[in-house]
Amino acid sequence: MKIDWAALGSVFGVSLSATVALVALFTLGLVGLSKHEAATEQGGTATAARGGAYACFTLCGLAVAYAIYLIVS
Repeated sequence: MKIDWAALGSVFGVSLSATVALVALFTLGLVGLSKHEAATEQGGTATAARGGAYACFTLCGLAVAYAIYLIVS
C-alpha cells in the first residue's frame, strides 16, 4: 500500500481552513447578537449587528448544507 502524502496534506489543509472559517463565521454571528442585545438594553437599536449576525448564521448553514451535499452525492 502506498500513501499519497501530498493528497493527504492537501485534504488536511483544506479541512483545517474550512473548519477555522466556519468557526470564525459562527463567532462573528454570536458577537453580532451580543452587540444587538447590549444596544437594546441601553435603549438603542443595532439592526445592522442583528442583520450581520443573521447573515453569518445563514452562511454557516449554507456551508454545512453544501458539505452534507458533497458527502451524500
